[in-house]
Amino acid sequence: MKNKDQVMSHSRAFFPFADDTKSYVAQSNSIPLGDALPMGILVTDRDGKCLYSNKAYQKLCGWSEEEILGSLWSAVIHPHDQQEAFHHWIAALAELEPFMFETRMQSPTGEVIWTRRNAALLNEKLPDLGYVHTIEDISVYKAHEEARIKAEEQLSEEKDRAQVALNSIGDAVLSTDIDGRVVYMNVVAEELTGFSCKDAVGRPLSDVFHVVGADGQKRVADPARRAIQSNSIVALEANALLVAQDGSEVAIEDSAAPIRNRYGVVTGAVIVFHDARFSREATTRMEYLARHDALTSLYNRNAFFERFKQSLELARRHDKQIGLLFIDIDNFKTINDWLGHDGGDRLLVDLALKLKNSVRTTDTVCRYGGDEFVVLLGEIDQPGQAVAVTNKIRETANVPMVINGYEVQLQISIGVGVYPDDGATADELLKKSDKAMYHTKLLNKKPAAVRALPRGVSHQ
Repeated sequence: MKNKDQVMSHSRAFFPFADDTKSYVAQSNSIPLGDALPMGILVTDRDGKCLYSNKAYQKLCGWSEEEILGSLWSAVIHPHDQQEAFHHWIAALAELEPFMFETRMQSPTGEVIWTRRNAALLNEKLPDLGYVHTIEDISVYKAHEEARIKAEEQLSEEKDRAQVALNSIGDAVLSTDIDGRVVYMNVVAEELTGFSCKDAVGRPLSDVFHVVGADGQKRVADPARRAIQSNSIVALEANALLVAQDGSEVAIEDSAAPIRNRYGVVTGAVIVFHDARFSREATTRMEYLARHDALTSLYNRNAFFERFKQSLELARRHDKQIGLLFIDIDNFKTINDWLGHDGGDRLLVDLALKLKNSVRTTDTVCRYGGDEFVVLLGEIDQPGQAVAVTNKIRETANVPMVINGYEVQLQISIGVGVYPDDGATADELLKKSDKAMYHTKLLNKKPAAVRALPRGVSHQ
């Protein structure tokens, strides 16, 4: 191996005027050219021992010229980076290739900076002469890069959260760019249109969101285009049908809104839509439950007053009477204890069916509450008709029922009120019939007729 003087002579040849203070370039400050360079310069032998350093390098690492001389170049590298840096250095030596690596440098005072180090052979034909290193402070660049990476990670996290949120909502969401091409669809939109987001992105909205009128023929105006042009929220016309990729049709309800960037400029549109069948079914169901008993499907108390008002108008118009029967199950608590709550519910459902089968289709049967029922007999000619229906209901209810392994023979108490003799309002007739029902119950005090059936008897 060449001695130190030989290596230094070649390093001077590589850096002419490195120690020259009289050259034109350096004479203004009377300093060597190597020290005039803003970039750190280091010369090492092939083993990595330092032979020369300029002022810029000494300032970067915080070591003096004497401390650097003879030390390994890797001694100034941050302890956490030394192993990886030295691994790259060995690989470069083995292949006789240039060495480039970004690493942290730590000064004796603990100050840490990021550097980019490049090293090349002093003489490619004589590799044993050693390497010349250039070291650049890239701390500002690294700070910007770290800030960029952090911003990208935050943006990615926000995008992921938005993705989860959009996929969690029950509505379909589809967005387009300013030219009307699909840029995003959530999973509900994929299900309704039949297109995957991957297949839909980049395609014209009309290819993916094919909407026609209720007749299934005329195409509906593009809601995204309308929102973009009007720069406002627009609604889809009523009874629109979405034609999915497989040709199936589904009624939808939707709205579209323009998408604006931070400067307020419209850059696209978002369409939010849902399967209208579910909303219509839900609305219908809510309307039904508002007027019907959830267990027996009979009219409830609210519907009773509506029906009474209608019956009263007809009775007055046609000079007829109205019969109101107030019905209560005798000993229901005891029966319910025998059968259990499920059995008690089954009994109420069976009785409701018996009541409906005992009256005309124009009459009204209501579950008034608990085990109480009300029957409204519209447009009767005389009170005797209400009494006849009362007897029919009592006989029908008295037919034994088999529930949960028990034979049950119901006893019911019925009170009768007739318009206009007993009252002119629903409250007056209810009060009259309830009082009559209570009087009947006092007269018909009997124990509950419930008996267990032998094994093998079929249950209803």
